[in-house]
Amino acid sequence: MKEINYKISEQNVSLPRVSMHVKVSGPIDGKPLLFVHGNVSSSIFWKHILGELDGRFRKVAMDLRGFGHSEKKPIRAELGLKDFSDDIHELVHKSGLLDTTEKINLVGWSMGGGIIMQYAIDHPDKVASLILVSPISPFGFGGTADINGRPCWPDYAGSGGGIVNPDFLKRLEAKDKSDESDVSPRRILNTNYFNPPFRVDSETEDEYVEAMLQTAVGDDFYPGDSVPSPNWPGVAPGTRGLANAFSPKYFNLNEFATIDPKPPVLWIRGSQDKIVSDTSLLDIGFLGKLGIVPGWPGEDVYPPQPMVSQMRKVLEDYASAGGKFQEEVFEGCGHSPHIEAKDKFIDLITSFLVSL
Repeated sequence: MKEINYKISEQNVSLPRVSMHVKVSGPIDGKPLLFVHGNVSSSIFWKHILGELDGRFRKVAMDLRGFGHSEKKPIRAELGLKDFSDDIHELVHKSGLLDTTEKINLVGWSMGGGIIMQYAIDHPDKVASLILVSPISPFGFGGTADINGRPCWPDYAGSGGGIVNPDFLKRLEAKDKSDESDVSPRRILNTNYFNPPFRVDSETEDEYVEAMLQTAVGDDFYPGDSVPSPNWPGVAPGTRGLANAFSPKYFNLNEFATIDPKPPVLWIRGSQDKIVSDTSLLDIGFLGKLGIVPGWPGEDVYPPQPMVSQMRKVLEDYASAGGKFQEEVFEGCGHSPHIEAKDKFIDLITSFLVSL
């Protein structure tokens, strides 16, 4: 087991767009490396990577708006994940935390993977590489039927703010630290973020749960608003908040395949991921197929979303257009290979980064 050897400092950075809380490690002239967390989490989920990845790198991890200790500013769903991409661009170029004479290396976990792909679409000339860790599908979450992102319904019903479990939201708002329910944040951490029986030590687990509970909940934040739909399952995306921002109504990364220049991509995922999967336990299509959500119209109308296959298709298109990507599957890991197989993860990304 590796020990944490590199000091991590924390600070709040006030920027024109948003005030962000960041964790920083490594020399200012080190290879710039920015870490972006996923939904219902924060920069604390990168803590051990920041501490153990060696001193050749300048490592920065921020709390995204509405998460951790950063400012709780509304998320405009019609922009997809661009609010986050724009926040990151401001952090990189106006905070002085990173050497901007060099292109930046980006590491994004889950939703963060989608954010850094959006950043590369917006600023391809600023990116040295991307490391996608269990990334969200390039066509968002819910409501698409094939590897090309075809919508199941014209109104994208089955995606957006209305499909998030209301009991889970109540427990987030109530700051529930218990393990008493299948939808308690602590239980979700240990059954969905990780592949059981993996479990972190109790102190780290408490930190992770606390970070989950810091998530801003509401129509402007997570999950966002929704509208009724005549199509199964009866709810469609609204216009505000996070789950709508990664609805395929507003979020589509197909353009990633055409960016120029094309930074190398490392895609890391766990073989037992329950969140981002072609059989995701959070996907309304798969839940309908299992009979958990009643009224499912069938495979021809609303199949499970092929999330991993969608990502592979976009990255294969990227490679066909002259880019390079490498897919690495961590056997036995769930949604968090950077935590569940930390040493292997550090060795892999170090080898990838120093080879650039």
